[in-house]
Amino acid sequence: MAPKLQLSGILPAMLTPFTADGSSINTKALADQTDRLIDAGVGGLIPGGSTGEFTSLSHDERKILHSTVVEAAKGRVPVIAQTGAMTTAEAIELSQHAEKVGAASIMVVPPYYDPLSFREIKAYYTAVAESVNIPIMLYHIPSVTGQNLTPDQIGELARIPGIESIKDSGGDAGALTHVRENYGSTLQIANGWDILTYFGLSYGLKASVWGAANIFPELAVELFNSIAVRGDLEAGRKIWSKIVPVLSVLDAESYTARVKAASALVGLE
Repeated sequence: MAPKLQLSGILPAMLTPFTADGSSINTKALADQTDRLIDAGVGGLIPGGSTGEFTSLSHDERKILHSTVVEAAKGRVPVIAQTGAMTTAEAIELSQHAEKVGAASIMVVPPYYDPLSFREIKAYYTAVAESVNIPIMLYHIPSVTGQNLTPDQIGELARIPGIESIKDSGGDAGALTHVRENYGSTLQIANGWDILTYFGLSYGLKASVWGAANIFPELAVELFNSIAVRGDLEAGRKIWSKIVPVLSVLDAESYTARVKAASALVGLE
């Protein structure tokens, strides 16, 4: 069965801009950011992920974030809203809202803080999938959720109707390889760990979710086009060599704060 949404290209995990006093989301800056990323040629947008600081947003702010990006995108690229939450009920409400306002898909992180059994994780994803009619991207990021799914567990979750893709932020190239080789025929795989971006694209992944792409979207798109579209690994390596030093600084500490600082340096509000 063909996926409802075919992923392709660089999918920035968008920043969430705030007003100067930090009291609310700066919706004007968010709409401008949406335009900038689309103009750079990205393949889709992911608001409300880890780089988007969703854990610091209220329930209503998350809805504002998703609706603002969908409205600003105007259907030019698919918007994949991150709707995972600490409770199944909240994840369902956010997912249904995202569908209602026009998101093409949702990305869903499992509950964090209290590690769940795999049975509980499967029940959570099943409930969310049954509540909407748009496709779901699994968000695997064990470093912050404590949920380190095995490749075969990911494959089992992929059998839930509605789950079509995964953002793998596990940072394990071996596990990513296992998922690609064993479940890649039915599950669209996007690397979500910055330093594995070149590996993922050269390995044949059709999409990459990337927080640092907020800083240099044009360069990120050129990297994708060089490797995934033209198959020119050498040209891709030259671009990648320009990017790696920046990633090293971002990963040193406080990733999102550093992405925001770097984005400000290149003129983003």
